[in-house]
Amino acid sequence: MGTVIMHNVVSVDGFIADENDEVGPLHDWYFNGDVPITEGGDQQYDHSGVGSGIKVSRASAQYVRSMWETIGTIVMGRHLFDLVNGWEGQPPTGEHVVVVSHRPKPEGWHPEASYHFVDGVAAAIGKARELSGERTIAVNAGDVGSQILAAGLVDEVAMDVVPVVFGSGKRYFGGIDGQHLLEDPHVVIQGEGVLHLRFKVRR
Repeated sequence: MGTVIMHNVVSVDGFIADENDEVGPLHDWYFNGDVPITEGGDQQYDHSGVGSGIKVSRASAQYVRSMWETIGTIVMGRHLFDLVNGWEGQPPTGEHVVVVSHRPKPEGWHPEASYHFVDGVAAAIGKARELSGERTIAVNAGDVGSQILAAGLVDEVAMDVVPVVFGSGKRYFGGIDGQHLLEDPHVVIQGEGVLHLRFKVRR
């Protein structure tokens, strides 16, 4: 089975957006380098729907590119799907998207796209495993991601930490209860304006 990685860009005090879903300077590092992440330089793994054409530092490009290449399926919540309109049926990486939602896919919405709407986080990860095979499953952080973590279904936590303090907003770990232990970080990469961290979830 593929690894399940919970991921997002995050402020140093743990927020992935403000109360209005604005990311402020969290994505500035996507534009402060000279190395495109993709060969064509025309896509980005941007959870808020910001325009394409990113160029990052060499360290960030190598890290992000290596992660993207392994991803088969993205798991996201309905709120994010609605916010970015599902990236218009073209996920920034991977071939499939699983949306955790009590509501079905909008009628007539990009029928050609491999987007699957599933009620419940356990079912969502089950569907993602079916679609991904041995490839990585990328889970967006936030409320849905924290539910998947709390259910014991996340293998790693990945954070792109940006040096800004939000003070309030949408939390990386949502409204998760209790302690969840992580191993020491096995990836620590300093980019320009961002620190890339990955932790395995302690079992």
